[in-house]
Amino acid sequence: MDAFAADKPDRKQRGLITLSVMAATIMQAIDTTIANVALPQMQGSMGVFQDQISWVLTSYILAAAIFIPLTGFMVARIGRKRLFIISVVGFTITSMLCGAAQDIEQIVIFRFLQGVFGAPLVPLSQSVMLDIYPREKHGSAMAMWGMGVMLGPILGPTLGGYLTEYYSWRWVFYINLPLGLLTWLGLSLFLRETPIDRSRRFDLTGFAFLAIAIGALQMMLDRGESQNWFASTEIVVQAVLAVLFSYLFLAHVLTTNNPFIDLRMFRDRNFVFGMIFMFFIGIILLAVLALLPPFMQNLMGYTTLDVGVLLAPRGAGTMLSMMLMGRLVTRVDPRLLIFAGLILVAWSLRDMTLFTAEVSSTTIVMSGFIQGLGLGCIFVPLSTVTFATLAPHYRNEATPLYNLVRNLGSSIGVSIVITMLAQNTQANHEALAHYITPFNLALQEAAASWTEGADTALGLMAINGEVTRQAAVLAYLQDFRFMMWLTIGSMFLLLLIRIPKMEPESSAR
Repeated sequence: MDAFAADKPDRKQRGLITLSVMAATIMQAIDTTIANVALPQMQGSMGVFQDQISWVLTSYILAAAIFIPLTGFMVARIGRKRLFIISVVGFTITSMLCGAAQDIEQIVIFRFLQGVFGAPLVPLSQSVMLDIYPREKHGSAMAMWGMGVMLGPILGPTLGGYLTEYYSWRWVFYINLPLGLLTWLGLSLFLRETPIDRSRRFDLTGFAFLAIAIGALQMMLDRGESQNWFASTEIVVQAVLAVLFSYLFLAHVLTTNNPFIDLRMFRDRNFVFGMIFMFFIGIILLAVLALLPPFMQNLMGYTTLDVGVLLAPRGAGTMLSMMLMGRLVTRVDPRLLIFAGLILVAWSLRDMTLFTAEVSSTTIVMSGFIQGLGLGCIFVPLSTVTFATLAPHYRNEATPLYNLVRNLGSSIGVSIVITMLAQNTQANHEALAHYITPFNLALQEAAASWTEGADTALGLMAINGEVTRQAAVLAYLQDFRFMMWLTIGSMFLLLLIRIPKMEPESSAR
């Protein structure tokens, strides 16, 4: 029996536990993006090349991806409260070490360790929230948990830009200290320990196969674009390792008596299709955030802080819809709520396909706000319905897998849109260049107002710069269109999800 099933904490304790686990969720979620904007300062401070400083991001993502599936086993062996506290303390200490790092080797090692300790935080927080709230309030619980998961990546660049601009890149790591201390204190005082199962043996072979497969896939996705994908031997090797060890992992768990992952949880239909659905939502969630900042900075001339301000309404829309969904999810068919969210996301992406390099800030804000509303409408009902029919004793193993597929979806989505952006920019540049001829009357009229003529070296450079700019704009719009159709296509997955019956916790065994 689940530790919280029969003995729920009282209302005051529940509120304090919620604040503690939410702080842990926000801390980890923000750190997935907060360091991105500080990379140029780090690079200058340490005197390294672009490909070297990128390991600050790669090492963190790689560690989190590899160690997140280990969460369920660690909970069984040492207890959820103990693992939670170890993770929070380790994450906070390694954050301080990252801020104090003096060279690239140190910060990459400390970022890897930060990813190791940060990997369990989000799945543990989700598991705790599902356990401390009764089943009929899971919608509200997932709304609160989802705010941390969804708002973290949105607030990260804004907070990172502010700290980097007015203080130092080191403060993007030091900022974790107060959150870490408050989280540790709250968990230590109010969270109850779960039963420990020391009889469970560790499937080292299964974990090794899965870790190599995930690690190779994550490395391939993170470095693929910079290494020209399959033209690089490194990427080919990583792809082969990902496929080979994925096969070995599946073969192993299907034939061993003590698999690393309990396959019985996959008998739950909603859990399986909920994870598939979350994979596609993961693609959309971070892919847009990977595209909008460079679009506004490189093509429109906005500063980092300006970009953060214009993206903030996206987070506001997400928060607003999540609060609303927490109340509606137990009263309205969750599939209708998810469908409404998908419509809003598709609508916002359709608006973004009409952007130009002179698009108004109001249009950017409105499309982002609508998209935030849609994502909130999807995230809460989907998280609720995915775990609604799953037996509670599977939660400690199921929540890491749920978050793993979301992270993998985000990594794959970012890799796809960035690759498409580079390829489409080149193709668009070639297509537009066909119209740059002496016989183009529109070009002649535009060149007549230039200080330098179109037939001079400076004039040709100006023409090429504008062609490149417009080619990039079109490439961004093509990415937005791709995500719009992906959103529309994912609607058909709703047909595979069934409406859960809100049974008492004790009967759902």
